[in-house]
Amino acid sequence: MKNIAVIGAGTMGNGIAHTFAQFNYKVSLIDISEASLEKGMATIARNLDRMVSKEKISETEKTYTLQNICTFTSIKEGVKNVDLVVEAATENTVLKTKIFKELDEVCANHTILATNTSSISITQIAAATNRPEKVIGMHFMNPVPIMKLVEIIRGYNTSNEVMETIVGLSKKVNKIPVEVNDYPGFVANRILMPMINESIETLYNNVAGVEEIDTVMKLGMAHPMGPLQLADFIGLDVCLSILNVLYDGFKNPKYAPCPLLVNMVMAGKLGVKSGEGFYDYSESRKAEKVAKIFSK
Repeated sequence: MKNIAVIGAGTMGNGIAHTFAQFNYKVSLIDISEASLEKGMATIARNLDRMVSKEKISETEKTYTLQNICTFTSIKEGVKNVDLVVEAATENTVLKTKIFKELDEVCANHTILATNTSSISITQIAAATNRPEKVIGMHFMNPVPIMKLVEIIRGYNTSNEVMETIVGLSKKVNKIPVEVNDYPGFVANRILMPMINESIETLYNNVAGVEEIDTVMKLGMAHPMGPLQLADFIGLDVCLSILNVLYDGFKNPKYAPCPLLVNMVMAGKLGVKSGEGFYDYSESRKAEKVAKIFSK
């Protein structure tokens, strides 16, 4: 497996492309927007520059990483001759199933189709294809070039061969794969999102302020980042989408999104990506916070 396509040039997509390219895989980065592709490549270049400045990679490694990535606005063109596609589009079931239906039609028969979904059923996504045995979940963590974990989610029909291939590939790019089964939220978000939601409820009920809640969790529970800051970094819209998937999947009120989260998303306060969430993210502060994460 040497040729990989990544669908979506946003935060997760460009991070996944960066990671594979850094380990000398040939990567097709695909997005419908040329502007998004340019922004994604600029992000990859900045993150590589940070790694060079921290002496984690050399200038030569930065150069060949960038040379290993080609960009496309056409899925059909971008997936020619690839062995694996990793979809990293918006966390939306309708969109993802539409993409997988198209991928099934234009990809070679041997191509494995993976989704970076953080909560949506792999089995449901696979049902849009004629190759459900070759559909699997690869849930990377953000920021992808730094975080070691990859949740590998087996759909109902995912074959053992595909599971073994993806677990092996994850190890080759210096990740630690953990195999989980296909239930809403898998493991990471089934545990994480209720904690974030409860933190927002705590703020909503005026038990404490934003910084106080985050300080308690950082100092008292040894979390590297408070849950409200983490929600900002993930994206409040993404948190809301995941909670809705959990609530719809389990029909349990403990997963119902806090009204404050719903209102903030409707108001466009999405966290780092929008410049404001539970914290203020002017351009200078946003760059400072992201740089701190990559410096660790």
